[in-house]
Amino acid sequence: MREIPWETWREKGLELLKKYRYVLLILLVGVVLLLWPSGGGKGETETAPAASGGAVQEDFSVSALEEKLSDALSRIRGAGDVTVMLTVQGGSRQVLATDEKSVRRSDGGSETQSATVVVSGASAAGSGPVLIQQLYPRFQGALVVCSGGADAGVRLKLMEAVSALTGLGTDKISICQGKG
Repeated sequence: MREIPWETWREKGLELLKKYRYVLLILLVGVVLLLWPSGGGKGETETAPAASGGAVQEDFSVSALEEKLSDALSRIRGAGDVTVMLTVQGGSRQVLATDEKSVRRSDGGSETQSATVVVSGASAAGSGPVLIQQLYPRFQGALVVCSGGADAGVRLKLMEAVSALTGLGTDKISICQGKG
């Protein structure tokens, strides 16, 4: 058996590396992207149900939002103790993916059949309908009661803050002075 010297192998390898360097570079980048982690531990569990098709139920609580808004607005200089009341139109709902099939009847008419798309898999989320969109209720109005409500500057700051956070126009926001 005849042995090929190491230098010959090395020269041939360098020659092939020079010839196919761009192909090898693209392959290397592809492997790195495949091995790249797709997310962190916490974030992955939160986004996994939506990605795998599981039904995601996000709780929308008006009272919790009112509390958060009251807390944030009470930090505005001069506002004092703040209480917020929000009114909403409708409730939250989910839009699920549907598969529609048109069937032609024997009398010449057509009939449309619709079914919700369900994904099943071996993931941690299990199986469930495919969520397309989560719709939240629309705000109709806001009432802000605060001890600093008599000051025009404080009222303006509160009005701008509530408008920015809820998307309501200033004509739908009422700011009143409270007791104390």
